Amino acid sequence: MSLLRFLGLGDGPTEGKNHGRGETDTVRRIASQLERLDAQTAKYLAAFSYVLARVANADLEIDDAETEAMARSIRRLASLSDGEVSLVVEIAKSQARILGGTENYVVTREFRRMSTAQQRAELLQCLYAVAAADGTISGAESAELVTIGQELGFTRAEANSLRSQYRDKLAEFQSK
Repeated sequence: MSLLRFLGLGDGPTEGKNHGRGETDTVRRIASQLERLDAQTAKYLAAFSYVLARVANADLEIDDAETEAMARSIRRLASLSDGEVSLVVEIAKSQARILGGTENYVVTREFRRMSTAQQRAELLQCLYAVAAADGTISGAESAELVTIGQELGFTRAEANSLRSQYRDKLAEFQSK
């Protein structure tokens, strides 16, 4: 099933269920693993984790350091077991690898809709931490961070103030 249908933006019903606004396949698949949480919290964590995976996968490689940074971010958001955190991160990574080009904007837009300005700022901070986890923010990751920042509603100046904190990790400023 497509993420667009899950969000209620695609064509036709989704697997015989009438899913609410904001439910994409990606978000639903991750959220379904968090059944003990209320639906809104599960959807929020699902979208948050997917956007983290989106930036980690920007250079087409999600390494162990980025995976651990994603897990730390998810652990801070919710009281999940280590197994639940690992499962959410692995599903998010898999979905980002498989559906990235088609789902990225839709999930990020939905996260913007369901979150507060403070939560979006927290996500952007976590995105930079994930991108920098391996020691370098590649050009592709940097470009993805700019795109996501815009999709989340940040001005270039707001996004650049955070970016400047990671200047030493930006590939374009590291000596070769």
